[in-house]
Amino acid sequence: MHICLFDIDGTLIHTRGAGMIAMRNGLRNAFQVARPTDSVAVHGRTDRGITRDMFQAHGIDDTTENWQRLRDAYYQLLPESLTTRPGVLLPGVTELLETLTRRSDVAVGLLTGNAQQGARIKLAHFGIEHYFRFGGFGDQHFERDDVAREALTAARQHVAREIDLDRVWVIGDTPTDVSCGRAIGARTIAVLTGNHSRAELEAAHPDLLLDDLTDHTPLLALWN
Repeated sequence: MHICLFDIDGTLIHTRGAGMIAMRNGLRNAFQVARPTDSVAVHGRTDRGITRDMFQAHGIDDTTENWQRLRDAYYQLLPESLTTRPGVLLPGVTELLETLTRRSDVAVGLLTGNAQQGARIKLAHFGIEHYFRFGGFGDQHFERDDVAREALTAARQHVAREIDLDRVWVIGDTPTDVSCGRAIGARTIAVLTGNHSRAELEAAHPDLLLDDLTDHTPLLALWN
């Protein structure tokens, strides 16, 4: 059984910043922050880690209650933000997911820094939410490696059998996707559809580096 764990932003879709706009507006609405910071690093990080830094920037206590408060405000704003700031489903994504989900020897899941409901809202907006039955998410974890461990546990529960780590694949667009895959003993595929250069991704040493997901031949060859 092959396990394919996909990142979302920059790998499957581009939201054109709609997610962070909703997050900053959520901070404004929930905590009356007049000018929410836009200086927090976001690429390859978890929502929980990002919001910790946002709280710190504005002197807000980083508590579970405050995180839940911001998350609820974010979820309310995200659908409209996705609509008013149209993004794109990246090339080849739907065709690849269709191919993989038709195979009985492949299980498709998520390994994303997005909080779970936020991930589902984004994927549903682009019509691909139904392809993913399990995953690891950024609700509770500050570090991407911990999300990877959650995703691997979810994969084991989903397939209800022992997993060969040499058949676990993490697909993403950042060096962090590669490093978190390595942290769980998985193999890694990097795609040049995000904000990182070829040199940056090559330096992370993924098992495979692709321009995008349009040509499925190199991928399917790995799983045959």
